[in-house]
Amino acid sequence: MNAALAFELPARLEATEPPAVRDEVRLLAASPDGIEHHRFTDLPDLLQPGDLLVVNTSATLPAALPAGGTLRLHLSTPLPGRFPDDGHERWVAELRDGSARYRHGRAGERLPLPGGGEAELLAPYLGGQRLWAVRLTLPEPLLAYLDHHGEPILYRHLPEARPLEDFQTVFALEPGSAEMPSAGRPFTPELVTRLVSRGVDVAPIVLHTGVSSLERGETPYPERFKVPAATAAAVNAAERVIAVGTTVVRALESAVEDDAVIPFEGWTRHVVTPETGVRVVDGIVTGWHDPDASHLLMLEAIAGRELVERSYAEALAHGYRWHEFGDSHLLLP
Repeated sequence: MNAALAFELPARLEATEPPAVRDEVRLLAASPDGIEHHRFTDLPDLLQPGDLLVVNTSATLPAALPAGGTLRLHLSTPLPGRFPDDGHERWVAELRDGSARYRHGRAGERLPLPGGGEAELLAPYLGGQRLWAVRLTLPEPLLAYLDHHGEPILYRHLPEARPLEDFQTVFALEPGSAEMPSAGRPFTPELVTRLVSRGVDVAPIVLHTGVSSLERGETPYPERFKVPAATAAAVNAAERVIAVGTTVVRALESAVEDDAVIPFEGWTRHVVTPETGVRVVDGIVTGWHDPDASHLLMLEAIAGRELVERSYAEALAHGYRWHEFGDSHLLLP
């Protein structure tokens, strides 16, 4: 596998709070014809009638829980597999000590959770050191418990807690993501109306994201997703398919059979790279990804290394902002 793009990200380019208006972030549009600087509100003018935007309708969970002292438990995804119906939830989770990774967990260790809950560390997940398979003992169903005791997952670039609403997109319908599918955050109902009026269609998929704190060189873990029949048909009939976010690319490319998208619901381990290529996605609306992140290889699969490198050099030179509250990137190869 090729190495992902490496660069230095200055702290001043990390977005530390949401923009005052969702769709007033900047948008860098890149194609073989060149690179242009826009506002996100210009997106309808940059797309064509007949284009299909595919969006992720997963809603963000308040997936961070206090776990004793300074420890926090970040729920990622349900643990894949079949388990006894014993009233316990089994999840993949990450342990953190404040904003730092915590590497001293032990199999069999029990961590106190709010409201009388408990998390038992079962085993490192997939043989790694960062994630754990955990068994949760909770006083109520998980979603209700998280509503009462959970908070949105925060990382070092966000200095203070923010309400869950700040981490939801306008498309959010089905709770399940550990972290916001953030490429969709700048969209507003008014902007979607303008897109539809221009003849751009919008279709949904669901991919519930796990925690995004992958270490450099680490590939994404299995995630749950669903491609409805109507979306599969729309993708197969579209003149050009534009994914809103890397989650949408992963879902669509995981549901390809004989070069067409089929309805599908389940888990994906598929990782999009320049070696795998893309078969149905023609472009992407996305945020700006960290140095060496595996998502950069996905962008290369869509647009090629040269265009991705030029885009990132331009974004760094012009002060674009990174992370979930940052600016946007339109790649139309």
